[in-house]
Amino acid sequence: MSRSVHAVPGAPDDLVRALVAAGVADERLLEAVRATPRAEFVPAGERAAAYQDVPVPIGEGQVTTQPSLSALMIEALSLSGSEHVLEVGTGLGFQTALLARLAADVVSVEMRPGMARRARENLTRHGVRNVDLRVGDGSGGVPDRAPYDAVLVSAAFTEVPAPLAAQVRPGGRLVQPVGPGGHEQVVCFARTASGLTRLRVLTAACFVRLRGRYGFPPDERE
Repeated sequence: MSRSVHAVPGAPDDLVRALVAAGVADERLLEAVRATPRAEFVPAGERAAAYQDVPVPIGEGQVTTQPSLSALMIEALSLSGSEHVLEVGTGLGFQTALLARLAADVVSVEMRPGMARRARENLTRHGVRNVDLRVGDGSGGVPDRAPYDAVLVSAAFTEVPAPLAAQVRPGGRLVQPVGPGGHEQVVCFARTASGLTRLRVLTAACFVRLRGRYGFPPDERE
C-alpha cells in the first residue's frame, strides 16, 4: 500500500490534467497516473515539483522523463494488460510503476546500481510485485526474458540497437528516442516478419544518451 506524502504541492490529478492537455487519451493510463504518487518516486528535495509536468533531477546526473512525454511513449505501446514488457532505463521507478499497472509484467534494466536499489525500494514500498528489476547494460536488452510484447527505451541512440529489435515479439511494438542525445525524435516501431517498421514519430524531445555495448560509449564523467 502507498503512504501519503505530506506538504507536497499539487496532486496526481494535476498530472492527469497535464497529460490530457498534451493529448493523452488512454483512460487506463490516466488512471494509473492518478493512482501512482509521483512524489514518492523522486528525491525528497524535489517533491515540490512532483506534480508539475516537468523533468525532475534524480541524482547521478540524471533526470526523470517529463510525465506527459513518458505518457505519450507508454500510450504508443497500446498496452491492454496482458503484455510482457521490457523497459530500458528504470530511473527511480515511476514510469516502471505505471507500466506495471498497465501490463502483465515488466522487466526493467538500469545501469546504475545505486539508482536501481532506490527504484527497487520505491516499487516494493508501493506493493509493485510484477517487476523484474535488473542492473546492467540496457542497450543489449534482457535476452533471457525475451521475447517481449513491448519495449520502451528511455534514452537516445542514432538507431534501435540490434539486440533490442531482435527481442521484440512479431506484432509487438518498440518506442525509442532516435538521435544523438539532446535532440531527437521519439519513434514508435512495430515488429514485422522482416524486422522493425517505423509507424510514426510521436514528438521531438531531448533525452540522455543510451550508453553501453550497443549504444554510445560509456562517459567516464557519469
